[in-house]
Amino acid sequence: MAAMKQERWAPHVTVAAVVEREGRFLVVEEQTSEGLRINQPAGHLEPGETLVDAVVRETFEETAHRFVPQALIGAYMMHVDRPNGGATYLRFTFCGQPGTYSEAGSLDDGIVRTLWLTAEELRACRARHRTPLVMRSLDDYLAGRRFPLDFVHTHSVGPLNGR
Repeated sequence: MAAMKQERWAPHVTVAAVVEREGRFLVVEEQTSEGLRINQPAGHLEPGETLVDAVVRETFEETAHRFVPQALIGAYMMHVDRPNGGATYLRFTFCGQPGTYSEAGSLDDGIVRTLWLTAEELRACRARHRTPLVMRSLDDYLAGRRFPLDFVHTHSVGPLNGR
């Protein structure tokens, strides 16, 4: 019997930011295939990026706010079943301080607006969250879960660094 070729499986690696200012959290309202949804500033890791670089970039692209990461809240894995087979997401959520706001900055396609909501306001609109990870990571943040940024390591292996 011939060996069956196996497909390579890889999760989607994403980052998200929990940004608090005076008891309110920076979130985006974005257009999705399921309508308008609420999410933390978040997005996909790009080739060659570190996780910290990615969360800084995504936060700025989606909110026009600079982001100063201070800690990793957690790493979350989520499986989404879809008619075409579904997907797995591995999300790294960071917390930190809002930096400067750039009036010249434009928001990514699909982002309708940014909002500063309290935890109670976010709980009240849970049905509109992009994923259950929005509230889960906020609850972990509020519970004081923090890992230092040096908990996250990036190693590169290949011809450019002599390996």
